[in-house]
Amino acid sequence: MALSFDFTNMMAGVLPHGAGIAEREWHDAAATFARAHAAVHARTGDLGFLTLATNEPLLASSLAVAERVQGRFDDVLLLGIGGSALGPIALRTALCPPRWNELTAAQRGGRPRLHVLDNVDPATIGATLDRLDLTRTLVLVVSKSGGTVETMAQYLIVRDALAQAVGEEAAREHLVLVTDPQVGALRRIARDEGIAAVEIPANVGGRFSVLSPVGILPAALIGVDVRALLAGAAHITAQAQGTELAGNLPGAFAVLQWLADTRHGRSVQVLMPYADPLRDLALWFVQLWAESLGKIRPDGTSVGPTPLPALGATDQHSQVQLFMEGPPDKTVTFVAVSGRTNDGRIPARHADIPELGYLGGHTLGELIDIEQRATAGALAARGRFNATIHIDRIDAWHLGALMQLFALATAYAGELYGVNAFDQPGVELGKQFAYAMLGRTGSEAARSEWDALPKPDPRFMITPAV
Repeated sequence: MALSFDFTNMMAGVLPHGAGIAEREWHDAAATFARAHAAVHARTGDLGFLTLATNEPLLASSLAVAERVQGRFDDVLLLGIGGSALGPIALRTALCPPRWNELTAAQRGGRPRLHVLDNVDPATIGATLDRLDLTRTLVLVVSKSGGTVETMAQYLIVRDALAQAVGEEAAREHLVLVTDPQVGALRRIARDEGIAAVEIPANVGGRFSVLSPVGILPAALIGVDVRALLAGAAHITAQAQGTELAGNLPGAFAVLQWLADTRHGRSVQVLMPYADPLRDLALWFVQLWAESLGKIRPDGTSVGPTPLPALGATDQHSQVQLFMEGPPDKTVTFVAVSGRTNDGRIPARHADIPELGYLGGHTLGELIDIEQRATAGALAARGRFNATIHIDRIDAWHLGALMQLFALATAYAGELYGVNAFDQPGVELGKQFAYAMLGRTGSEAARSEWDALPKPDPRFMITPAV
């Protein structure tokens, strides 16, 4: 079990046309990183994600729920948004067989399907409820604050549907609330109605919560080896204790992306795994990186790179054209997998047709690996920054390691950019406007501000005639 980081194609002297990070810049950044490292690790008590991997009581709370409900439900329905949904989705996609929810119960080893409602589009929610047997469905309501408007709307609809399906009293046995240990509407409901609840530690923010019950509970319910997941994360946390930049993988990732952005104009940062099971890991990373680093600094300047998800080899036929010949404002980080369990041998047919004959005897695993290396080389040949994270295989240990790598890198990057990586003030005003329009008590000031905004002007609207 191992992972490594090759950033050769980020460096000057390797890339042509004078592109790349100079070794002097890399070495000079060591002192800046040391300060960022010290600032992050001095806050271990405040930054709960740093200790999630070794928090045995928290793990036990999720395992106890999973054991108690085992065999009672065919489906798990998770209600959440943002970090409350993206993490569980990434775990399911990476660590369950493809199309998990379409497999038979026997193919799933008796484990339930996992559905995640991560939006409030009525078409999706209605269709999901229509196809679920709610008498055999466990509902996880995930909100740290216990008041997230989208999740609370989902909860009210699903709670009502449960009550109609099994009765008001029995509906409580179909619910588990994942929320703050002390405060918020969900915690109050859990206390008042005797509904099972597990806690998101008060010092763990939503997008850093995947290794809390937010991700661990649904993963345990569908049979993921959550101890291995946490062991991979613990390995990275221990490895990152060192202050030497060259030996700190999350630190190296953060510093390279920061230098590429602030010194070389590479403000768009792509994560491109070459493996279908890691597709949703890239989407999880996008929220983590964007919401943590896109901020206004104390001096009033706006900072933050723009993360972009991609998938190899699929996006070689769409986005890579832009990466190769579009504006030189991007870095690409590949995730490459070496130990594939099913290589998929390609039959030797049509040997007389040049476009097909050369493929015979090769494997799909060999093909996707070669395509990753070829794309990295082609980008480097054009002076485009790229790096590769290598993992031995896709399993719980390596996924936990990857997630903790990116979480730690985000914390370090916040210090490098001079922003708080653990708040999200930019989304609060939109929330307040929504509360005001929905009539939530205490939103009167936001309502006044909303009413003062310019209204749609017919001069700037187009409505084509039917």
